Amino acid sequence: MDASSVKPQVTGFYDTPSGSIQYVVADPQTRRCAIIDPVLDFDEKSGATATKNADAVLAFIGESGLEIEWILDTHPHADHFSAAHYLSERTGAPTAIGEKVVDVQKLWKVIYNWPDFPADGSQWDRLFADGESFSVGNIPARVLFSPGHTLASVTYVVGDAAFVHDTLFMPDSGTARADFPGGSAARLWRSIQDILALPDETRLFVGHDYQAEGREPLWESTVAEQKSKNIHVAACRTGADFVALREARDRTLPMPRLILHALQVNMNGGRLPEPESNGRRYLKFPLDCL
Repeated sequence: MDASSVKPQVTGFYDTPSGSIQYVVADPQTRRCAIIDPVLDFDEKSGATATKNADAVLAFIGESGLEIEWILDTHPHADHFSAAHYLSERTGAPTAIGEKVVDVQKLWKVIYNWPDFPADGSQWDRLFADGESFSVGNIPARVLFSPGHTLASVTYVVGDAAFVHDTLFMPDSGTARADFPGGSAARLWRSIQDILALPDETRLFVGHDYQAEGREPLWESTVAEQKSKNIHVAACRTGADFVALREARDRTLPMPRLILHALQVNMNGGRLPEPESNGRRYLKFPLDCL
């Protein structure tokens, strides 16, 4: 079977506070599906957590008569909490992420001074290697290692659909930043080239959309559209051009407002901190580390 000719059903769920898109990708024949990059609600002003986003995804899956086969994260996110652990507890479906998550864990356990933290990826049921194959129902899928934005970022290619996380945004918004700990604009450029080597008609689904010039949220493009219209890719003839553009842009950006909140949760597979003796959970903030 030519995987690129198989068309899964893809449904996106937009989270306005973080500009994130969560996906359900389904095989219409077997009614089996995967959830990609689910969001656990968090309000940093009050410290309140909720499962509104995740429950909406579960409601859609139930109403559609789908069965969850995978709960997938593309990388440990810096701007929202992952709902992977919550969804796995609710459904029993296995969680997975790219195997290089252990490098992110090793880096951030030092930043958080968390010496007992198990930086071995054991928080997920499966760690995918670059090029590893799996399936969603009967639809062939594979993992494309796509670092640059983070050390661990992967793209999931499911049939003719590629979930490119924060490597590429919509063409009018360019590309993802590469200035987080472990990020690299040069490596991001190479990852982008790997994604754009997919067939031109491949559907690309982005991890975020920030509604350029106030337009409605968008999250689907194609390889051909990204090649010709992406404001960062089309403007750069060489990798060196891209690195100069990306690094100059990154120097103007503040850190994401939830990066220190989110990484300690997401490097732990979406698990919130364990309750302390009073029954409350607490986040830990390293000062002056970024």
